[in-house]
Amino acid sequence: MRAIQILVDGFAISSLYGLAAVGFTLIFGVSGVLNLAHGGIMVVAALVGWLAAGELGLGPFAGTLVGVAAGLAIAYATYLVVVRPIQLSRAIRPEETEIFVLTGTLLWGIMIQVGMAFLFTDNPVTIRPLISGVVNILGVRTPANEIMIAALSWAAIGALWLLVNRTRTGKALLGASMNPRAVTLLGYELTQLHLVAWSLYGALAGIAGVLLASFLGVSTSNAGQLTASAFSIVVLGGLGSVSGSLVAAYVVGYLETATAYLIAPTLRPIPSLILLVLVVYVRPQGLLGRR
Repeated sequence: MRAIQILVDGFAISSLYGLAAVGFTLIFGVSGVLNLAHGGIMVVAALVGWLAAGELGLGPFAGTLVGVAAGLAIAYATYLVVVRPIQLSRAIRPEETEIFVLTGTLLWGIMIQVGMAFLFTDNPVTIRPLISGVVNILGVRTPANEIMIAALSWAAIGALWLLVNRTRTGKALLGASMNPRAVTLLGYELTQLHLVAWSLYGALAGIAGVLLASFLGVSTSNAGQLTASAFSIVVLGGLGSVSGSLVAAYVVGYLETATAYLIAPTLRPIPSLILLVLVVYVRPQGLLGRR
């Protein structure tokens, strides 16, 4: 029974990780930014969603939408207040821009974590499940909300795939990730494409944050762990590879779930980090290679 429970719970958490990692991969592919404030954005979405759903009495559905909007707003702030000014700064040499962006987003993430702890609480909070009831899966009673979380995660990933592959803007984003100069020559403004990418990323991170809060609960102390998990997934799958990120999300998700059930919940991120170190040494391009 425990093995089936690990399979079910691992699928749900892996789907959430995949959703968050796809957004993380998107902004890296389009704008070349590894956003180390990623966990902070998810935490903001979760805490604001919890506040709106419970304290303000809006209910789980409206609270979820408010939380996603908050995640989107913080993603915009990350790009416009931190990333973009660094990229445009004449005081920073072009070859040093990347390290300054990494440092800036890291410090921004710490500021978000401390600020949210001050405004809210360090204690874990949980958004009321979107749907109630349980489902029997091979003898294991599983909350219906957990199944819906996995379904919503894949629905969002599917919607992103359709946007990227079936719309003019999406194809421009795909082109910008491959050859920014060629996209510019076709008449597209890279700044606008970057803003679209950050918009999509903010929505995906916001959805992942509020869904995580209704599944496992979230606290401000989770910000660093969520960033580390996303970073591990993206590097493990191959920088810029969406399919690689999805595969790596399930590897990391199941490793963490098995560790939590079989060893201790407090040690759940350790095996995936060890795996990341091994992959960096043995296959630095990631499981499916860089894109």
